[in-house]
Amino acid sequence: MINVGIIGGSGYTAGELIRILMFHPNAKLDFVYSTTNAGKPLSVAHHDLLGDIEMNFTDTVNPNVNVVFLCLGHGKSKTFLTENQFAGHTKIIDLGNDFRLHKDEVFDCKKFIYGLPELNKAAIKNAQFIANPGCFATAIQLALLPLAEAKLLNSDVHINATTGSTGAGVGLSETSHFSWRNNNMSHYKAFDHQHLGEISESLHQLQDNFKNELLFIPNRGDFPRGIFATLYTNCNESLESLVTKYEAFYKNQPFVTVTTTGINMKQVVQTNKCIISLVKKGNRILITSVIDNLVKGASGQAIQNMNLMFGLEETTGLHLKPSGF
Repeated sequence: MINVGIIGGSGYTAGELIRILMFHPNAKLDFVYSTTNAGKPLSVAHHDLLGDIEMNFTDTVNPNVNVVFLCLGHGKSKTFLTENQFAGHTKIIDLGNDFRLHKDEVFDCKKFIYGLPELNKAAIKNAQFIANPGCFATAIQLALLPLAEAKLLNSDVHINATTGSTGAGVGLSETSHFSWRNNNMSHYKAFDHQHLGEISESLHQLQDNFKNELLFIPNRGDFPRGIFATLYTNCNESLESLVTKYEAFYKNQPFVTVTTTGINMKQVVQTNKCIISLVKKGNRILITSVIDNLVKGASGQAIQNMNLMFGLEETTGLHLKPSGF
């Protein structure tokens, strides 16, 4: 049994981790750390857990757990690991952005592996420290990696992606307030979103001569969870050839499905799935990629990484069905 600790336990990603781990056959939740809610039941922050789990938040850690998930705000994981020591055998999975880029992957003699299983599965299996990818980054990379492997990314890529309000975190802000968000839409961080760095590094891992631009427009949607991303770029390959390449790339990746039919976000919400749709129009390829930002874009992918690190089947505990309505 894998003993699990969660740091930063009152946020959305921590809540999703708890919900999945409660039914994971090989994992046991040891502690959930939250300085703001120490001593209070988990259901104080995660109301849907009322009656399902009898555990309180704590402001102390068990340094001997098998794995710890860091669900802290971006930039705070390094500080936490400096101030708190874990046993030599403890594996660490960071859901923030502290260690995702090559320039940040080594910290205090710990080397973090970028945890996109569809790209780095072999390295993840042998890793002790994982940098979990960002949510937008996951949806966009999965849409583009087969093109990069085939060396077909030879022009600018135009990306438009909309995320739910949970992507902004549990903290209140003007743009996450119901009265502002409901029946509304806006873009933010156009062309310079923080996930572009990790996307670019992953693409260069497969196609080192990629020199074109990723023109990314992120949008705020008026729904709680999910990412709907559309991408297009020039490509002279036939649709049939591209489908063959995508299906071959994801042949042994259980959470990615490739189709040429229209797709929608409800097909993946509350699951660890990514569905990719390919459409060809002239010399352009239109790629649609849908994920749940809290599951495949965060906590579900983190547990997928945990499974790989401990030698389990990567789908363990992640057989989740979407809500169709």
